[in-house]
Formats: sequence, structure tokens, C-alpha cells
Amino acid sequence: MKFADLHLHTVFSDGTYTPQQLISEAQGAGLSGIAVVDHDTVEGIEPAGKAAEAKDIELIPGIELSSEYQGLEVHILGYLIDYKDRELNEKLASLKQDRIQRIYKIIDKLQGIGIKLTAQSVFDIAGEGTTGRLHIARALLKEKLINSIPEAFRKYIGENCPAYVCGFRFAPKEAFSLIRRVGGIPVLAHPYSLHRDDLIPVFVDYGLMGLEAYYPEHSKSMVRTYLSLAKKYNLLVTGGSDCHGKAKPEARIGSLKVPYSLVEQLKQAKERI
Repeated sequence: MKFADLHLHTVFSDGTYTPQQLISEAQGAGLSGIAVVDHDTVEGIEPAGKAAEAKDIELIPGIELSSEYQGLEVHILGYLIDYKDRELNEKLASLKQDRIQRIYKIIDKLQGIGIKLTAQSVFDIAGEGTTGRLHIARALLKEKLINSIPEAFRKYIGENCPAYVCGFRFAPKEAFSLIRRVGGIPVLAHPYSLHRDDLIPVFVDYGLMGLEAYYPEHSKSMVRTYLSLAKKYNLLVTGGSDCHGKAKPEARIGSLKVPYSLVEQLKQAKERI
């Protein structure tokens, strides 16, 4: 039986693996296919695709778009996208700037509560990648201002914490539309994190086509709930480890595998768009 991991990040967003390292890890995990879904960027797809071809691993081009709805941060996965589309890349360039401004706002809040961290220390860790909260957590850890990555989110930068900032320009409806316009399948990432299952039918009306039912932080009962909701609303099902390399060592590539049949279902849905 063939398996896939459909939620992986590289150094082009907030992961620590290069695309080449990611493919090597995928081979070691016995995966037949993977999806690179970096946050608000597609820059890792092409190098990952070349490395995957040499290892006989199928690469599903994807993205994880950040959006905001009623003050909630909503992450939307887009699978089988035309990642070379000009309009898509123009919009991603604006999102990258949003993310940079968000870092400054979070740093201001941290400094306001006595946490002496600089924006430059975050950008040094991020390099050329799209910046995010995980980079801030890693910078806090490097400066010995926290003892673990989870502590950063629990005490400072998680939702409802004193230094949290949302501030994304996209609304989910826009993200669904953009993904579908470039031939992709929009899927709600880790739906448990919203704590708002009532939004799923709203998002379906907006153009949502799938749910990430299989996710490391989904309990068995949550998985059953999302599989049931997917069936109720005629949605596709995906899943993956959300591997970020050494930044989240507990979420190893392939630690959550999904049957390859889910990839085939994505492809069939794409043909019907």
C-alpha cells in the first residue's frame, strides 16, 4: 500500500529542511508522495520537484495560505496549484510584506511586556523564507528567553496571548477563490485549531473543497468528527504531519501518513474544476 504526507514545510517558510533534505527524509519514511505547502510562498516547490523526481517520489505542488475571519487566523491549504501563475505570485509578494510587518508588531508587543527581542534576530533565523511566529519562537529560544518552542506560543504569541497579532490581508473567501482560479483544491488546515466547526458550512458556501481530517493534534474523536463533516458536506479529506524539521521535532515527516487514494481523489476533483 502506498502512503503520502500532505502537509510539509521547507526553509522557504518556517521549516528547517531544504527541499532536497525534505525529499531525502520522505524517502527514508517510505513515502510515495508528499505535498510541500509552505506558508504564503511557492518558492520551495520547484527545487523539491526536481529532487523528488530523482528519488521517484511524487510531489504535489501546494501552499498554506494565511487568512483572517472574524478575528480568527484561518489557514487554507491549496493542492495541485499552478504555482507559476503570475497573479498568484504577485499576491504572495504582498502577503510576504504583511508577514514582515506582523513580525514588527509582535516584537513591539513583546518588548512592551518586557521581553527584549529584536526583529532582526527573527529575520536572521528566517533568512529568505516567509516569516512567521515559529521564527519568533525559535529566536526567543536562541536568546534563552524561553525554555521551549511550545512555551513561546503558550505564554506570548499564541492566540489570545499578550503578544499575538493576526493581521492577514486575505479573507478565506478570497483565498478559496485564488486557489481555485489557479486550478487548485482549497482545504481547511487543522480545523480543530479554530474551535469553530460551525464555520465549515459557511466556508463550503465560499468555495471550500476539503478538510484536513488527519492531523497530529486531532484526537480520534476529532478525526471521526471531521470525517463525518466531510461526508455531510461532500468534501475531500487530506492529512499530514505538518513537519517543520528541527523546529518541531515531534512532528516528523511521515509520522502521520495517509493512504495514497486521497491523492487520487484530489486529482479527480481537479479534473472536475
